Amino acid sequence: MDRLTRIYALLIALLLLPLSGLAQNTAATGAQTVVHMLDYIGVDYPGAVQDGKVKNEDEFKEMIEFASHVASSVKRLPANRRQPDLIAEAGKLARMVKEKAPAETVAAAARKLRWDVIGAYNVTVAPKAAPNLKAGAKLYQAMCAGCHGAEGKGDGPAAVTIDPKPSDFHDRERMANRSVFGLYNTVTLGVKGTAMSAYGQLTEDERWALALHAANFSSAAEHRARGEKLWKEGKGRQAFPGLVNVITLSSTEVQERYGEEMAAIQSYLIAHPDAVARDRPAPIAFALAKLEEAVAAYRKGDRTGALQLAVTAYVEGYELIERSLANVDEELMSEGEREMMALRDLIRREAPLADLEVQAKRVSATLERARERLDAGALSAGTAFTSAFIILLREGLEALLVVAAIVAFLTKANRRDALIWVHAGWISAVALGFATWAVASYAIAISGAHREITEGVTGLIAAAMLVYVGYWLHNKASAQAWQNFVRNSVGTALASRTLWAMAGVSFLAVYREMFETVLFYQALWVQAGESGGRALVGGLIAAAAALAAIGWGLFRYSLRLPLGPFFTAMAWLMCVLAVMLAGKGVAALQEAGIIGASVLSVPSVPMLGIFPTVQTLVAQVAIIGFIAALLYFGGNRASVRQAEPQEAQSPSERRLPSRR
Repeated sequence: MDRLTRIYALLIALLLLPLSGLAQNTAATGAQTVVHMLDYIGVDYPGAVQDGKVKNEDEFKEMIEFASHVASSVKRLPANRRQPDLIAEAGKLARMVKEKAPAETVAAAARKLRWDVIGAYNVTVAPKAAPNLKAGAKLYQAMCAGCHGAEGKGDGPAAVTIDPKPSDFHDRERMANRSVFGLYNTVTLGVKGTAMSAYGQLTEDERWALALHAANFSSAAEHRARGEKLWKEGKGRQAFPGLVNVITLSSTEVQERYGEEMAAIQSYLIAHPDAVARDRPAPIAFALAKLEEAVAAYRKGDRTGALQLAVTAYVEGYELIERSLANVDEELMSEGEREMMALRDLIRREAPLADLEVQAKRVSATLERARERLDAGALSAGTAFTSAFIILLREGLEALLVVAAIVAFLTKANRRDALIWVHAGWISAVALGFATWAVASYAIAISGAHREITEGVTGLIAAAMLVYVGYWLHNKASAQAWQNFVRNSVGTALASRTLWAMAGVSFLAVYREMFETVLFYQALWVQAGESGGRALVGGLIAAAAALAAIGWGLFRYSLRLPLGPFFTAMAWLMCVLAVMLAGKGVAALQEAGIIGASVLSVPSVPMLGIFPTVQTLVAQVAIIGFIAALLYFGGNRASVRQAEPQEAQSPSERRLPSRR
């Protein structure tokens, strides 16, 4: 296996990483255990200490043990930029427990540390899709009712022999401090020193379903009914834009953050989690909710969490409506992009809170204006058609230019035997793009940040490979170089390195656009509604036809060019596309929060990969400099080779048959 083959194999593994890398690693599992213990401290400490006095000696000893274990466990977690602060918080919590601090103080400290650990180690805190509560009820009766009782009152047949007694899920005071996530951790990890064992043999979906079923026992029917009424009136979307807040916040936390009405809505959503999925907010509403969470996290000192939320607000919210907004107000679309980038830059630079809050208000105002321009998420038939047409034409043109140029080259070179490599490249990219989208939508969570990282890395690798192919074509521009190439490849296939490069470029050019394009159409379909569905499909078909016509024209007329100009034109096209992809690749990594963004006062031309940041422009200048160096030094070497005497050719070498 040659070097380029290994690189290509590594690239495929990299592109599949978002699908496989979402499983919890050792660090996340250790952090989950810490979160689990903190949840117990926050819930059970009030039963151990009251008014500075020990209320239950056994419970108090357990709280001391748990707090001490949290402190030692945090130290054993993998090294992390935020770990020193977590260690300090854990030590402070352990001292508070030993000193019999007030229950409210200990509970608040445990909750804060829990969220800080979740943010620092990216602990998965919610299911991807709404769990099946019917399956959860069956699992409960089969696996839990023996101890906790059929109604969850802790009075099952086996309860009389268990010490400590099984939890009573109808204890509303205690359950108000427990989140569904806390119950899920209990099912997953068990509780040391009790009869509650871990149920790791259950699937993740089954454990979530079981946790939700148990959480419903403490909720009064009238409380859920009130929550249902409020939710159907359109309330609660800001507090519960997805399942995360429903699952991770306790009823007490919801009341403290959002008020008593939202606690009622939460009780309804715990019983009907599918209602959240049905009513997922429009992209702008989602972006506004995440923006609010980002500012709240920054206010608490969680800068890493704030940056992640700000990135999510863009890549999973605003970015999905950019193409539609550009059709009605391109300047407003660019303004939203700039304002959200400026917000992320302030977080990254750890700017004063007041500056961040001012910028967040600017972003919110821009998003509200965008919502108004899009007519509250509803698109006219004409706008839906235009949006669908431009999305596919814009995203597909770049990939088409690359694939069509390579196909034209191979056809002109009479090397149709190599076309299968190019077609295999782009066809596999289309298939993998749809597969990635399907898995992300229906199986596991691939965040917008993962999507941007994949697009960014893919774009940069594609840029490098385009430089290679462009330079290779440039070296064949002269008649003598072309004849030498044909003579050396008579009776053989093209070099495997070149074939892999061509297949790789066609794969990368298509795959980097596929996943995101499908997501754009998904968001556009929601905005268009039933009335705009036909117009959207019409725009898609029209764009596909336009791309086919452009590809046909490029292929047909490029073949009419003389040999030298053809190779020169193709070489420069590859180099120009490499510069464009370099800019887009860095921009995608900036959107994912991986690379900083130093904004400049220059025009933004996304079609050409030009973005108003120092980092994108530096990357493009570096690519241009590298290409210039290749052409200069490569040209000198070619001149030396041409000056050398040519060896006599054998009769077989003089024949220049083509492979068809």
